[in-house]
Amino acid sequence: MNEDKNKSAIGSTLPPDAAWLARQEPEAIIEPDLPIVDPHHHLWDRANHRYLLDELLADTGSGHRVEATVFVECTAFYRATGPAEMRPVGEAEFVNGVAAMSASGFYGPMQACAGIVGHADLLRGAAARPVLQALIAAGNGRFRGIRHAAGWDASKDIRNSHTNPPQGLYGRADFREGFAQLAPLGLSFEAWQYHTQLPEVIDLARAFPSTSIILNHVGGPLGVGPYAGRKDDTYAFWKRHIVELAACPNVTVKLGGLGMRIGMVDFRVRETPPTSSQIAEAWQPWVEPCIEAYGASRCMFESNFPVDNYTASYAVLWNAFKRLAQGATPAEKSALFSGTARRVYRL
Repeated sequence: MNEDKNKSAIGSTLPPDAAWLARQEPEAIIEPDLPIVDPHHHLWDRANHRYLLDELLADTGSGHRVEATVFVECTAFYRATGPAEMRPVGEAEFVNGVAAMSASGFYGPMQACAGIVGHADLLRGAAARPVLQALIAAGNGRFRGIRHAAGWDASKDIRNSHTNPPQGLYGRADFREGFAQLAPLGLSFEAWQYHTQLPEVIDLARAFPSTSIILNHVGGPLGVGPYAGRKDDTYAFWKRHIVELAACPNVTVKLGGLGMRIGMVDFRVRETPPTSSQIAEAWQPWVEPCIEAYGASRCMFESNFPVDNYTASYAVLWNAFKRLAQGATPAEKSALFSGTARRVYRL
């Protein structure tokens, strides 16, 4: 089962095209002393791509002042045996080991995987609680929350999330029974779905006002399949619901994830990778409304690496974020680049 799950996840991402990325012109690091907590990255070792501690350190050490990171589940290193519901605990065990390596100081001051977000099947209802407790134990003080991805679309051209969710996951009674276990255990929830499902996130956030919900990748705007060529319609729907969701004080937003091939902007059609200025210009319509609606204290820039390496290098991506925040006050920048992440993930 573990092997099947990891194979199914491969189709959702493409490994970086090293030859294409090598055409990217080097850029001077903008504001190199600005502290950063990267609140969203993955680790994996797949047949077509490896991204483990060495690769992460190469990226975080490429010029920006990255002080800590948060790992988010990606079906990596599940247990090969034992009850199916407990197999995701293997991922937390693995990542905690990486975090312990980093915490030794042997690899430098950056604290990799200082926070860990794992997966538990919340469709198990109240029976998910023992799994959550096992994940907390495996994290050794670093485990912070659960992501049970809900990305679903009727079109065969849109790949559903790696968790193979049913339609309407967030509204199901069994899922909500499992979701209700999170807050009492001090756990947050990562909401990852497509923009068409934002009304479901709104309903979930209203139903569980005491549970911290972190909206991944500005809400998942789609730009492929039936959504190709419909940017105006998509944008209007997305913005209306992003603003409505902002009325829920328990929701924060991750600003990033727009470099995925399912999104609104695909720079891979170009002969050369984009500059940070070009990324900032393309992503500004999706990032700025979030900051305006939620405020800097409820927003955080994220790398979504190595997935967003599809579009740009780590150094160029964070330069783009700094360009997007160039009009912010020092206090707002502090929140956007590190403060919100430290507070939400209790780092």
